Amino acid sequence: MQYINIGLGDIGLALILVGITLAISLWQRLDLHGDLFIGTIRTFIQLMAVGYLLQIIFNLNRWYLVILALIVMLLVAAANAYRRQQERWPRLFFVMLLAIALGGFITLSLVINVILKVKPWYQPQYMIPIAGMIIGNTMIGAALAINRLTGEIKAHRGEIEAALSLGATAYQAVLPYLRAALRAAMLPTISTMMTVGIVQLPGMMTGQIIAGTSPAAAVRYQIVVTYMMAAATALTTITATMLAYRYYFTPNHQLKPPAQGNAP
Repeated sequence: MQYINIGLGDIGLALILVGITLAISLWQRLDLHGDLFIGTIRTFIQLMAVGYLLQIIFNLNRWYLVILALIVMLLVAAANAYRRQQERWPRLFFVMLLAIALGGFITLSLVINVILKVKPWYQPQYMIPIAGMIIGNTMIGAALAINRLTGEIKAHRGEIEAALSLGATAYQAVLPYLRAALRAAMLPTISTMMTVGIVQLPGMMTGQIIAGTSPAAAVRYQIVVTYMMAAATALTTITATMLAYRYYFTPNHQLKPPAQGNAP
């Protein structure tokens, strides 16, 4: 199969697609043209910069550069998940960071060392793209889980306080709402698993096919990727919610008063 290279001129032609989006925004008066313009510019700059940076890392092939890239990805993901919260408290960033790092590390280690058997383990061709997919999905899962948990606790303060007054521990009182938060965070991943290959052809599989990989080989990779997304999301969301729910209770298993405002 012949791989079709995309040049800068082709990217310029792709701006036609942005123009369609802009036209719809103006037509329906969505007032999104400013954000769309900034997003278009940022997409080009960020992806071009990352492309050249990854090329350098691939060429040097040093383990410490791969680790550094993973650390930066983790920090950015945790900060993004933190900013998405309706209620932010001082240690929430570290809860996000720990949950994403733990879920990501366990899943990445299994995929790289057990399933793909990459030698050496730090090959950037495998480590960085796979880690990027894992961290991106765990970031979304952690953000959804904590947001939903916060909303559930706010909406069910009366039920929680009643359970506590009857002798329940903080964990027992909040358990139904922990489960609701976990279900909400896991649902997008499970929905994707239900429709993958029928409604959508995922990005990794599509990219491999376009690059010349046989569809059969690309499908096998995508199956592994789909399974790893589910595991990483589950590990991250359970860690995040189990760490975060304690913030809402005192050491004496009492529900804290509602927060008066978000931390900056």
